[in-house]
Amino acid sequence: MTEFILPSLQNLVDPLNLFLMIAGLTGGIVIGALPGLSATMGVALMVPATFAMTPTHGLVMLGAIYAGAIYGGANSAILICTPGTPSSVATTFDGWPLCKNGQADTALYTSLLSSAFGGIIGTFFLLFLAGALARFALNFGGPENFWLCLFGLSTIAVMTPENMGKGIVSGAIGLLVSTIGLDPNTGIPRFTFDIYGLVQGVSVIPCMIGLFSFSQVLYLIGTDRTFVAAYHPRRGTFGRVAGYLATRCKKVLLRSSIIGTWVGMLPGAGGEIASIIAYNESKRWARDPSIYGKGSIEGVAASESANNAVIGGSLIPMLTLGIPGSAVAAVILGALMAHGIQPGFKIFTATGELAYTFIFSQFLVNLLMIPIGFVLCRCMAKLLNIRLTFVAIGIVVLSYIGAYAISNSLVDIWIVLVFGFVGFFGGKLGMDTGAMALGVILGPMIEENLGKCLDLAHSVDGGLPAVMLGGSISKVLIAALLLSFATPWLLRLKKKQTDPQEKNHA
Repeated sequence: MTEFILPSLQNLVDPLNLFLMIAGLTGGIVIGALPGLSATMGVALMVPATFAMTPTHGLVMLGAIYAGAIYGGANSAILICTPGTPSSVATTFDGWPLCKNGQADTALYTSLLSSAFGGIIGTFFLLFLAGALARFALNFGGPENFWLCLFGLSTIAVMTPENMGKGIVSGAIGLLVSTIGLDPNTGIPRFTFDIYGLVQGVSVIPCMIGLFSFSQVLYLIGTDRTFVAAYHPRRGTFGRVAGYLATRCKKVLLRSSIIGTWVGMLPGAGGEIASIIAYNESKRWARDPSIYGKGSIEGVAASESANNAVIGGSLIPMLTLGIPGSAVAAVILGALMAHGIQPGFKIFTATGELAYTFIFSQFLVNLLMIPIGFVLCRCMAKLLNIRLTFVAIGIVVLSYIGAYAISNSLVDIWIVLVFGFVGFFGGKLGMDTGAMALGVILGPMIEENLGKCLDLAHSVDGGLPAVMLGGSISKVLIAALLLSFATPWLLRLKKKQTDPQEKNHA
């Protein structure tokens, strides 16, 4: 490793590398902020451009786009309650309430600094613990991934403690929607109603656009507002947010970043699972969990630090084992192979300078994210000063363009419309769109991994119980799952104990 450090650091100050990092980061933030344009799409569109570059230059640019797009999704999640990427769903829980309270700048700066922190922690693990973490990731098979996804789904209980019944129903509706299309284990079409476009199932991104973006437009045009939300920028907000995160959110940031790295290195998992689990754990261990969902800085910090730490985590199995930890990592893997580079442990020896230049560039990209994101935050916040009618039209146009661009299917347009009305009327009935989105995201993963467990059960003594309960990792995840289900009752018990104490003190 030491022999490659100096050449790699010298490559970082190459003017072309710096330009590609800044350009990739800026473009990634803009792509992430636009509903429907995911990080995967942004990176994939730029892969052909890397064929005219050296492998080092191409990899540095793709890494910058990846980091920028994951962070960029928070901007639209905060300003218009529309997650730009699926990994920003949890950011809407507290980012949008902060925006409605006139604290959009606070939420934007929190997401910026938390994203940079999470990205740096994830890259730190990638640099120093890649081998050990990759070997640990190999222990995750069908049963472990099943319990992990189920644990992620159990966060619905913490997301909706006041009305757990409606939260569970919302999640169940999301799970039901996720079963539309081909059965992942048998290949038999289900619930397609002879509509060929539904054979591939309901795509996550059009569903998210409908639930959060289109439904938000319906809500906004039904109000008497002139603007989306009040926006009164205040001097010194950036410094105050930085101080608050450094003093009051150290544990939240570190815990969420570690969760993001851990989830990111598991093939098939992603930022959406990591951010939801991190948000859940942050709320579970908070002194006052009631502030979450009402405009909590800690909630935004937990979600954003986790989904950006996923980047470093997803690159660990990709670089060390040739197994991508996320869809974007798979695209980057394809770009590497197109340049004739085979990922694996040999990449750190045969092409060590390339590997360490890429890793060190991720540190620099996350540091550059702060000034670049600061400028773009101030530009994007001006969206709140545009009349609501124009904003609503713009959101609808971008939503439909983003949904159609995914697979050039008119069915995705109808999915946006249908789920827009589901989100709008469901919200009026008290349904939780976040829980519904979680069911749609995690449903296919749960079903696929359950199918793997059933296949394994035919060749293992003890059948399905031995497969599901046999591993030590599975037992730990089951314990965490039970704790998650018990959390609402523990929080109520804690509240009953603290309320009499506060009254006696008063």
